[in-house]
Formats: sequence, C-alpha cells, structure tokens
Amino acid sequence: MNTLFDKIWDKHVVQQIEDGPTQLYIDRLYCHEVTSPQAFEGMRARGLKCFRPQQIFCMPDHNTPTHDQDKPIEDPVSKKQVDMLAKNAADFGLTHYGMMSPDNGIIHVVGPEKGLSLPGMTIVCGDSHTSTHGAMGAVAFGIGTSEVEMVLASQCILQQKPKSMRISINGKLGKGVTAKDVALYLMAQLSTSGATGYFVEYAGDVVKNLSMEGRLTLCNLSIEMGARGGFVAPDETTFNYIKGKEYAPKGEAWEQAVAEWKTLKSGDDAVFDKELVFDAADIEPRITYGTNPGMGIGITETIPNESGVGFEKSLQYMGFKAGQKLLGTKVDYVFLGACTNGRIEDFRAFASIVKGRKKAQDVIAWLVPGSWAVDRLIREEGLDTILGDAGFEIRQPGCSACLAMNDDKIPAGKLSVSTSNRNFEGRQGPGARTILASPLVAAAAAVTGVITDPREFL
Repeated sequence: MNTLFDKIWDKHVVQQIEDGPTQLYIDRLYCHEVTSPQAFEGMRARGLKCFRPQQIFCMPDHNTPTHDQDKPIEDPVSKKQVDMLAKNAADFGLTHYGMMSPDNGIIHVVGPEKGLSLPGMTIVCGDSHTSTHGAMGAVAFGIGTSEVEMVLASQCILQQKPKSMRISINGKLGKGVTAKDVALYLMAQLSTSGATGYFVEYAGDVVKNLSMEGRLTLCNLSIEMGARGGFVAPDETTFNYIKGKEYAPKGEAWEQAVAEWKTLKSGDDAVFDKELVFDAADIEPRITYGTNPGMGIGITETIPNESGVGFEKSLQYMGFKAGQKLLGTKVDYVFLGACTNGRIEDFRAFASIVKGRKKAQDVIAWLVPGSWAVDRLIREEGLDTILGDAGFEIRQPGCSACLAMNDDKIPAGKLSVSTSNRNFEGRQGPGARTILASPLVAAAAAVTGVITDPREFL
C-alpha cells in the first residue's frame, strides 16, 4: 500500500476491532452550532467531561446573520442554536470563537488560517465539508452527531477504513481556470457518487502549482464526488502557508515539525485501489446547469441531451432545456463566499474583474468573507475600495447564502450564480435556482447581469 493515507491512518489506529471498525484517534474536533447540541446533551446525560478539551474548538457559522452581528439574532431558531453552542463550550471548558470575536468565521476557513489544521492530523467535524482541511495534508472528514459525542468523550471514533484513490491532473491550467473549475470538472467526470467509499489524494502538476487556497477549494468539494475526503501531500507551499500562524509550532518545534511533515507523502511504490489521470487542457471555466454539483458543463458548452426522470426533473426545476447554451442567461443574484470560496484569494479574483466596472443594476450581490481575518485583509489590501467603487457591499462573515439556515436566502424562482458547494433543490432557499461557479465567473455575471465567460475580461 504505502500511500500517504495509509501512513496517517495507521499512525492513528488505537485498536482494530476484529471483523469490525477501527478505533481511530482524532487530533482535532471542530464543533459548530448545528450538529453539536445533541452530542453535548448526550455527554450531560451520562455525566461525562470532555476527554481532551484543548483539542476541541467551537464556533457558530451556519446560523449567523451576515449583518448587524453586534445585535441579538432576530430568528429565534438561529439565536437558540448560537446561544446553545456558547453555553456548551463554557460548560465543557472548550475554546469558543463567538460572533463578533475577531477569530470568528466559517470553521473550515478559520481552522487552516489559524494553524489549527496541520499536516498529518486526523480532523473531524459534524459537517460534510470538513474534507476542506485535507488541503493541509491531513485526513479530515465529516461525522454524524453520535460520532461527535464519541470524540467529545474519548477523542476517538469508530470508523471503517475507506479505500484509497489518487486523482492526478497534469499539464497547465488555461486562462481564467481556477481550482473551483477543476473540482466542478472532476465532479462531472466522476459523477456525484464516483468516489464513494474512497479517500482521494490529489496529485499532478496542476495540484502542485495550486496555492493553498486553491487546494482548500479542491479538497472542500471532494465530498461532492461521494468521497469520504480528499487531501494533498504537504510541500513547501503548505509549510510557507502555515509558518507563523497562531497555532503553528514555533522555534525548534517548527524545524522538527517540518522535518516530519516532509516524510508525509505516498511512496514511489504506493498502490492505490483506484488511479485516475486528467489533462488540464480539457478544463475551461465551468458552470452547473442542474440540481447536483456533477451536472456541469464548460461555460461555452451546451446542456447535454440525456434521458431519465431525474435529469428531466432537474432541468424542469432549473427552467433550462437540453441543448441550451447558458451564456447570456439573465442572473438575479450573485453570491461570493462559503467554505468553498470565501478566502482572500477569492475576493482578489472577484475584484480583479469588477475593478473599474459597475455592478449590473438588476443583480443583487452578496459578498461574504469566510472569516473576520479575511475581512481584515480585504480592507488592508484596499479591495473594499475597489468593490465599493463598483457598487458592491461587503457583508459580515458566516456561511450566508450557501444554505438556507440564516437570513441570506435566494427567493423562489430567482437564479443565483454562487461560489458555494451545492446546488440541490432549495439549498439556497425554497424554490431557489443555483448555478455553481468560480469567483471569476461570479464576478463576470455580477457586472454584466448575465452568465458571461470571464476570459473576456482577463
């Protein structure tokens, strides 16, 4: 075997249950307000304390409004969930980055930017997009509420070991093609279930040349191919990103850590259960046309002509037809943000297109940083001025319009170009229609009011 996945997994095995799951040690547990309340209730009912509280970090993100965060949350359900997380963290002695804390944001954005997610770790959270942290060279995956309770109580989890897959993307990405386009392309090639049962290692020239932020986007979307998780072997790009971060090792401990992290790679003789190779030349800026992330096309292509009840139902919901080109389609909303594309690099990309232009009058645009740290960088770099001059407003951090759990909902029937990760029916609001795209495609739509190839502006 000798894959990186095997190395990290095997190092964390506490015991192997005969003909059963593995008891796996967990280095880091992240808790947000949606999937943790029942886990904490279970702990109380059993009179248990957290086994290793210093390895657990809590922050609200799904239910937080992206405006007036200094005032009480108006929605009673959201308020209760956010308040409950604060209470649970206090009762169990856990680190909590609450609303308006300078450390708050989307948990999958904050973990890497604070140096909490490090190479070689096992990382879990009650959220499917925990796979994001795999970009750091970690084995990171989402878990259910009962498993969150398991980790709170024992810092361990019972898991079946997944199979391993390596996806290599070779060559050089073309103009205007981002990590988001690579992920959308892979989903269309593999379908949303093509990687089910596997943990994916991303490799090849394209992945080596991606920035940390690009890798975070790519790993974030692993789950949308059905994978248990996805990761990238740590390298100089990783080490440079981590160095100096708040929770990164310091001084001599840093040198030791890097020496160890350099050993975290699959051997030349590594055997994967499945290997796939793709060519960067085949990838152009992409958009989705249906109601799952695998239903996607290159921006210049036409919607395919397929049969099947699901396919037809999906197109009917979206108001599209087979054989239709989507270029020039009128857009109502544009959303930049989420744990997929809410990082500083995404705001730089968006600003690069809108600079010197004006927001289309009919478009409502929500630009939501993934964390307060991202918000600070936006202002330090003057991106707020560029965006403001173009008619855009920057909202406060949170999951926002990625999912209909807070005030930022797309109204029924409206078409949204979104940098988030899911386009299911009603994901952005009951009856909302979602096209997934990169920050560049979102920016082009925001200034033209229609779906536009961003390469026209580059």
